[in-house]
Amino acid sequence: MTEMTSAELGVRIREARERRGLNQADLGERLQLDRTMVNKIENGTRKVSALELSQIADALRVRMASFFATPVPAIVSHRSTQGLEVVDSQIDAMLEELVADVELVQDLGALNRREVQVAQIDVPQTRADAEMMAERARTSVGLDEDSPAYELQRLFGDAGLFVFTRDLGTDTADAGTVLLRDATGVSVVNSAQKVGRRRLAATHEFGHFLVCDDYSVDWDVTADGQQTEALLDHFARAFLLPDRGLRGLWSRTIADGLRGAAVVAASTFRVDMATLARRLTDLDLVTRAEAGQIRQFRTTSADMIEHDLYSHDEMAGTTQPRLYQQAVLRLVRDELISGVRALELLWGTVDENDLPAPHISTDADIWQFVS
Repeated sequence: MTEMTSAELGVRIREARERRGLNQADLGERLQLDRTMVNKIENGTRKVSALELSQIADALRVRMASFFATPVPAIVSHRSTQGLEVVDSQIDAMLEELVADVELVQDLGALNRREVQVAQIDVPQTRADAEMMAERARTSVGLDEDSPAYELQRLFGDAGLFVFTRDLGTDTADAGTVLLRDATGVSVVNSAQKVGRRRLAATHEFGHFLVCDDYSVDWDVTADGQQTEALLDHFARAFLLPDRGLRGLWSRTIADGLRGAAVVAASTFRVDMATLARRLTDLDLVTRAEAGQIRQFRTTSADMIEHDLYSHDEMAGTTQPRLYQQAVLRLVRDELISGVRALELLWGTVDENDLPAPHISTDADIWQFVS
């Protein structure tokens, strides 16, 4: 752990507390300390022992090591330009931890992404640019002009963007992304949203990754914001709802009525009704009034049965990219990290008893090593 002063540690503790939405009295109650004592710790006038720091970390639901980690430059830069309120984002804190975790796995040589070459794309300036960007991105990850985009974590992971999800509550950003070295990136998607919104958020972040944004946090990927954000939202809709594929399906199902066609399209491409309505409007396949009706539709169990559809709650709850998980398990097997560290890296997605046994070296392995 890096040497730091009591004052510097106090600032880290205060920032972690504020990200949790707690005041000093709240933290003091969790630690069974008076508020004034918490104030002294945060001001650096009272030192804390390792045991006390561990208790503070538990109370704030962070790893103790996070108090000593070097801040990610891209996040620091973003905070300095946006103001202190950005520090309050849970996405910020999680991205900082994830950057450290993913870079650790990279440095140990276990995280070898599959060779999917995705060239940097210029930031779109028009809707036509966003459409072209979506076509290029779909081609690069192996999707044709008609197919729905399933298994987004796998698709994006193969291209170098590692997407993690956690339920962070409805009052937190939809997603955020940090660009790492070696043309890779880390993204966190808030899984508190429904599946369609989660998929849109992940694809929006893939757009940030493709245009090589160092850092981004998106509070509402469905809202019209600045031009770049709106165009990346357009990119995400075009990626999930390809022009030719959606047009073909819509022409085959519209005879069942507006609601029937919308239910089939939303379920087939796994988007929410608001995203579908917006995309149909983009392609001039519905009127503004019809788009308003589609936004009010809700898919029922009877719809799923009648149209022979199947639901898949992609990126629900706590999830991690399979490539990352496989890499962590290899590190355990090769005895490069402990089981305890692996469980931290895997966010509890694997039970302790299910961790692989360390590799047992054979005589041949030993001779190969020393020769």
